Amino acid sequence: MPSPNAVKSLAARLTMLDGNSIPQFGLGVYEMSDSETYNAVKWALEAGYRHIDTAEWYENEKPCGKAIADFIKSTSTPRSEIFLTSKLKNNASYDRTLRDLKQSLKRAGVDYFDLYLMHSAIGGPQIRKEVWKACCDAREQGLVKSIGVSNFGAKHIQEMIDQKVPLPVVNQVDLHPFMRHPEIVKICEDNEILLEAWGPLARAMRFTHPSLVKIAERKGKDVAQIMLRWGLQHGFVIIPKTVSQQRVVSNSNIFDFVLDDEEMKELDGLDEYLVTDWDVVDCE
Repeated sequence: MPSPNAVKSLAARLTMLDGNSIPQFGLGVYEMSDSETYNAVKWALEAGYRHIDTAEWYENEKPCGKAIADFIKSTSTPRSEIFLTSKLKNNASYDRTLRDLKQSLKRAGVDYFDLYLMHSAIGGPQIRKEVWKACCDAREQGLVKSIGVSNFGAKHIQEMIDQKVPLPVVNQVDLHPFMRHPEIVKICEDNEILLEAWGPLARAMRFTHPSLVKIAERKGKDVAQIMLRWGLQHGFVIIPKTVSQQRVVSNSNIFDFVLDDEEMKELDGLDEYLVTDWDVVDCE
């Protein structure tokens, strides 16, 4: 586990397998309307966020791109400072992957994605192999800077290791104190694949849990901030979603305190395999 003191600001970045870096904290925009997406991204960038996570499936790549473009124009912030992720919806074929990626780029109005993920492992070994080859080639073509996966189980990561293909730099899965996925975390950490938590707040399903409430009161923080700090101290990339400007700001105010070893241990003990949304890590 990284030293908690190493995570000191919203600007903190982690180095990925390919040598590129990713902001450890960002904004997720799952299940947001166009107007909610535009506003949340705008507020996040104004608050100092530099990492935005969207997907073809979310149907909001366009407002993400527009908010980023407007922010760049109004502040003269270089595009290189803003890390934009999107994800492939369908694992179908080599050609379809490249076509869908180019459509995503067009919708977002950008020349490249900083990170592009296979949204799941669905499709079987041969389809995964074709799709991953397309992702590798897209990186060589400059359409994306880095490539990774999402919702991949340990067996899917092992499959890639056995095939001796370039490994994903990130595996974005459901990670929070109530869903720890130890097997996935272990194989990724053993192979220097960063873990990214797509639901670090467990969709607010456990905000009244006594352990969280107790630690939050002790720290003078809210429960969401405790959950997010837990993820940071485990070395995960975290991308909490919110459509509230107040929450955009408060979610990022987690760099002025540290959870001690006992608090981390207590939170680690809450794992109950809580499925908050999509659970496909065991697909064939």
